Amino acid sequence: MKNTANEKVVLCPSADCKENAILLGIVQKNGHIHFVSDTKIFVDNEFVHIANRGRKPEKRFRFADKCMASGCKQWTENRCCIIDKVMSVLTPIDEPSELPACSIRDQCRWYEQCGGKACMVCPEVITDME
Repeated sequence: MKNTANEKVVLCPSADCKENAILLGIVQKNGHIHFVSDTKIFVDNEFVHIANRGRKPEKRFRFADKCMASGCKQWTENRCCIIDKVMSVLTPIDEPSELPACSIRDQCRWYEQCGGKACMVCPEVITDME
C-alpha cells in the first residue's frame, strides 16, 4: 500500500472490518489472536457481509487498515495510545530475539512506535472488547 506521493503507508493493526482491510488474525477461545498469514490477505465485500452476521467481526477477527493518525480517536501526542496502554500493562522486559510472523510489520504503526516489544503484546489485543 502506497499513497499517491509514493510514501510508505502506515497501517493500524486494530482496524474495523471493511472492504480492502487486511485480515490479520482470528480471536481464539483463550482471547489471544492467532495470526493467519505472513502475507497480506485483503478482505472483500463478501467477507464483510458474511462476517457481519452474528457477533461483530471485530470481536472475532483482527484487521489492519491505513492508520488515520490524528484523524483517529485513539491518537494522542503524535502516537497511537492503544499500544502505549497495552504495553503499560504487558511490557516485555527485553526486546525479543525472534519476532512472530506478521503480514504488516514493515508498515505497522505499533512496530514503528515500539519496535519488537509491540509484536510481543500484539496478540493480546482484541479490537472490540465491549
